[in-house]
Amino acid sequence: MSIYTDLLALLPKEPVPLRSVLVGVHWTLVCSKHSGLGSTLVNYGPHGHAPMRDVGCLLEKSAQELAGWIESDNLLEASLGIAAYNSLIDLDDSKLKEGNASEVLRCECPGKNLAVIGHFPFITKLRDLAANLWVIEKDPHGDDFPEEAAQEFLPSEDVVAITGTAFINHTIERLLSLCRPGVPVMILGPSTPLVPLLFDYGVTYLSGSRIIDEAAARLTISQGAGFPQVRGVQVVNMVKDA
Repeated sequence: MSIYTDLLALLPKEPVPLRSVLVGVHWTLVCSKHSGLGSTLVNYGPHGHAPMRDVGCLLEKSAQELAGWIESDNLLEASLGIAAYNSLIDLDDSKLKEGNASEVLRCECPGKNLAVIGHFPFITKLRDLAANLWVIEKDPHGDDFPEEAAQEFLPSEDVVAITGTAFINHTIERLLSLCRPGVPVMILGPSTPLVPLLFDYGVTYLSGSRIIDEAAARLTISQGAGFPQVRGVQVVNMVKDA
């Protein structure tokens, strides 16, 4: 059984129709039972093209069918898959608290070794708090380490934060397996599925987003918004029960 099999098993059995699909340059928005976000990742082919199946016919599918694309090796299809998955989740308000990932990490990382998978804007604010901070990136810049460094760093880290895009590029299971048992592990970013099931995989914090104004989110994403520019989104955290 894979993490994807377990995630998909949580979805409603009765097919849920898709209301809309929007693939923006930075974010993908799928609306079905609810609205869900995912990062837009692409395997670029010749001439910058990224072929995707069933273009023009996606709304004929159920949301569950599209969510199944999270297992696709085509990154654009997997981006649609995670957004569709997130559009099907019934969020439990009693388990959510408004706030962003950096606030949680500021409490967890002082004096500790922190590894962050993915280069997030708040990194600079944590460097003075953590004993050591390593950023591991698929496309490293500056002081970032390449993705291969995860195998070296993660087993010895005190705190680990992993981008939700790891569900799209299918590195999530490997990254979680490298984390030392018992250390605080966060999955963060709008692609993150806010489902308690992930706590069974050693995760402590889920930091993601929910759409509270679908029209505003659709408008800004369709016009190329980066995440700080996306309107109609609430950033929330979910914590594993003690």
